[in-house]
Parts: sequence; C-alpha cells; structure tokens
Amino acid sequence: QVQLVESGGGLVQPGGSLRLSCAASGIIFSVYPLGWYRQAPGKQRELVAVITRRGYTNYGDLVKGRFTISRDNAQNTVSLQMNSLKPEDTAVYYCNVNLGLRGEYWGQGTQVTVSS
Repeated sequence: QVQLVESGGGLVQPGGSLRLSCAASGIIFSVYPLGWYRQAPGKQRELVAVITRRGYTNYGDLVKGRFTISRDNAQNTVSLQMNSLKPEDTAVYYCNVNLGLRGEYWGQGTQVTVSS
C-alpha cells in the first residue's frame, strides 16, 4: 500500500555533500508532514529535519546550517541536501511520513557513511 523509497546514500569524505531523496507511493504526500531521521549503530533514532504541509521546517541541532529539507508535491518526493558532512553524520537515514491518527510510515533507509 504505502511505500517510501530512499535513495542517494553512499560514502563521502568529511566536508563533502550528498543529496537524499524519498519517493512515495500509495499516499498523497502533499497533505502530510514529512521528515528525515537517522540512526547510527548503537544509538537511538534521531530527528534530522521535518517539513510541514505548509512548508515550515525544523532541524535537529546537530545538522542546523548544514542540511536542508525540501519537498516536491508534484513528484511526491522529499529530499535532504546534506553539506559539510562530518563523520558523526554517519548513519542510516530514514524517510518518514506522519499520518496523524493513522500512524506513520518509514522507508527502508539509506546508508550514509562519512569517512576519510
């Protein structure tokens, strides 16, 4: 039914950039808040960025000023531009859509590894 598929992850050196994308099917993205979360081995999943239906954004403190979330309702996608990457950004990044009372959905995740 609802599917979220992330792409764009990979290996990058510190200071580099990556752009993650998430494509959705089975739902209309435009009416829901969308987000990116990440989880490193042995750590809890944490907020990276959220963008609301009206376009308001919120970022985790660790990524403010470096990451930018955006959405393209026509393409039913949400993206995350990541700049000035640090080794501590290494994690699996997950796309999220919040359906309110109906819960939320997650993608399978895409690995981002920042290492020299």
